[in-house]
Amino acid sequence: MRSRVQVFLFSLLFISSLQAQNIASRFTISGYVRETGSLEALTGVNVYLPGTTTGTTTNTYGFYSLTVPARDSLRLAYSFVGYEVAERAVTFRNNQTVNVLLSPGQALAEVEVKAGGPTEKVSESAQMSTIDIPVAQIKKIPAFLGEKDVLKVLQLMPGVQKGSEGQTGIYVRGGGPDQNLIILDDAVVYNANHLFGFFSVFNGDAIKSVELIKGGFPARYGGRLSSVIDLNMKDGNREKLHGEGGIGLIASRLMLEGPLTKNKKASFLVSARRTYLDVVAAPLVRQQSGGTLTAGYYFYDLNAKANYDFSPTNKLYLSGYFGRDKFYADDNSLNTNTGLSWGNATGTLRWNHLFNQKLFSNLSLIFSDYKFQISSVEKGALDAQTYSLYYNSGIRDVSLKYDMDYYPAPQHSIKMGIQSTYHRFTPSAVVLQNALINQSINNIDNINVLESGIYAEDTWRPSSRWRVNGGLRLSYFQQKDASYFRPEPRLSAAFTLKPELSVKASYAMMNQYVHLLSNTGIGLPTDLWVPTTDRVKPQQSQQVAVGIAKDFTTGSAFVRGLTLTVEGYYKTMSNIINYKEGASFLLINDPAAANSVRWEDNVTAGRGWSYGAEFLLQKKVGRFSGWAGYTLSWTQWQFAELNGGQPYYPRYDRRHDVSLVGIYDLSKRVTLSAVWVYGTGNALTIPVGRFETYRPSNTLIYGGTPTIVQQYFQNARTNDDYGMQKNSFRAEAYHRFDVGIQFHKKKKHHERTWEFSAYNLYNRRNPFFYRLESVAATTTEPARTALFRYSVFPIVPAVSYNFKF
Repeated sequence: MRSRVQVFLFSLLFISSLQAQNIASRFTISGYVRETGSLEALTGVNVYLPGTTTGTTTNTYGFYSLTVPARDSLRLAYSFVGYEVAERAVTFRNNQTVNVLLSPGQALAEVEVKAGGPTEKVSESAQMSTIDIPVAQIKKIPAFLGEKDVLKVLQLMPGVQKGSEGQTGIYVRGGGPDQNLIILDDAVVYNANHLFGFFSVFNGDAIKSVELIKGGFPARYGGRLSSVIDLNMKDGNREKLHGEGGIGLIASRLMLEGPLTKNKKASFLVSARRTYLDVVAAPLVRQQSGGTLTAGYYFYDLNAKANYDFSPTNKLYLSGYFGRDKFYADDNSLNTNTGLSWGNATGTLRWNHLFNQKLFSNLSLIFSDYKFQISSVEKGALDAQTYSLYYNSGIRDVSLKYDMDYYPAPQHSIKMGIQSTYHRFTPSAVVLQNALINQSINNIDNINVLESGIYAEDTWRPSSRWRVNGGLRLSYFQQKDASYFRPEPRLSAAFTLKPELSVKASYAMMNQYVHLLSNTGIGLPTDLWVPTTDRVKPQQSQQVAVGIAKDFTTGSAFVRGLTLTVEGYYKTMSNIINYKEGASFLLINDPAAANSVRWEDNVTAGRGWSYGAEFLLQKKVGRFSGWAGYTLSWTQWQFAELNGGQPYYPRYDRRHDVSLVGIYDLSKRVTLSAVWVYGTGNALTIPVGRFETYRPSNTLIYGGTPTIVQQYFQNARTNDDYGMQKNSFRAEAYHRFDVGIQFHKKKKHHERTWEFSAYNLYNRRNPFFYRLESVAATTTEPARTALFRYSVFPIVPAVSYNFKF
């Protein structure tokens, strides 16, 4: 196995080195691109020779390397969305290091984009099904209760669907919530939800970049079927102390960043956020309960990062995230204490090493921990504990990851690496004590597994018209009773039909060795993470996609900078799992069974498929920016033990999905924004009728007296009839209109922004759930059973105050 790994890693290096040696004399220019005023490393900056197609982009750490033919001198251009273009004259005598600072600005909005111009064109990129959104643009979009949310903005993109009303659930091209690889500074975040899914755990003040990949996955990513959401935290300001924050209706936040040393070699960042729902609601709860009930809910999160440059070739980064949600209730009238909490903790230690101007490496030690807990305590006389229940589940990861970026020639950009992750799953940990019957159960069910992957990929330009990204990932999974070794080929290609217009195609195979069991399908914290075993096989998907990409570089100021992508895709998924009918993750109805019944006994495996078309017209720069997106899609699942073995539409299947997002900078002091969304209703299983069954009392006398008959009917039980087909009911269409306005003002020592917004401006009563209810008889109509629709959010106004210093 070790020899195969070595061959796989270095054969591509060897071949590319031979190719580079056969090329005429060349020079290499490399360096780092940072932001003026903060020295923040900039990711994805375009570095190119003006008037040519020769160029490259900076990696996650701001590093670039470009090898060009020998000549007396040349000019290099550096461009990035939202920054002024910089140019550098280079006179060659040998290889050179050129570090560049870019100044924030909107010069790109006024520049006519020409061939080889300042922005990387979507038509020239080999990658497809990829979306990146500037964080500055995310902060201008109106948000629910004024809380800016990265995941809710991603929901507005084609191919991405949301869960229930107001929630941050992400469903990409027919995949479930567990099929999204969400990573923050290389660390996996298993549950990205606050407030039962109404907010995400990502604080925009601490985020530097966000990228969504829906298909055509590069080989460096693995472990999930449907998408990659790659987020990177800011490094911290190296030149001066800087801060920003905000005060909203339900939460406040504060971010501080600054230098750690006077020589600008180190910096730090700390960002914190907390809701005060518990403080506001506690007096109301006590008043409504007559002083017998104390209850509350809160969440908090903390981001921290520090970095240090030991030398031009060695840099160290340490970052972490800590967050928690907690609900508690203390009922004095019933002598009970109830609690519900969940949270994530991540940590990443990264060492960058530059071997030479062509070879960059990064070594990461990664920790991730997700926990979910339920507690219930009932007290007897004199506060003696008579009954207690504690349920815990979670997943803990420790990973070691090594990546290399190699730039042998302008036509090649090679990435390769290896990663190994040690998972510890706790799918059920039940502690039960009952003093009344002298019963005590302490059951902890830990499962330890090892997941590894090795990959190599090359972004290759064989000619001026072709762009290809090809790669291979080999994944390996080891559990006590089973092991799996799976190859995962990846290929994306773009062919330029004419300037600014290309056709693209991609293929990707993905394997997933972790699963999320859910009764609701909407990604609540009560859902259960479990591993692949000898009985539960790995999930696998295959996806093909084709499309066109068009850049608009001429015309009016409104048209310049527009990009258009149209894609069609088809994806199959195998070995996806779901609960059997009536099964649940909680075995506490019969705690004694927790020692003998495993979660594997309650699941069934099946398959799924999804296909559709996506349209996106996007503009990232200029006074007017935003996008228009449309998705037409179908998703179906099939399980042998569900729905009679027949295919059915999962909850998040959505036929039509439309998003319109507009941002207009009316002036330097006023920004207007609006969002309109429309979507086909969710597929649900709801009662189609209601009937009653009757259970007799202890003694039944046939032909008895009216008293006995009355007793008989008092033992009636109402039952709902859900019909034969799963998710056969389609909810009403969902649509809403959000608006916002921001007032900016720069003062002597700080900048402040007042924001006023309205969620669901025209008060659309969108369905949240449906329920059958009995309607009493009236003088004109008999008693009947009717289906009622319930909504949760009417028009929701919000105001927030944000500041920077």
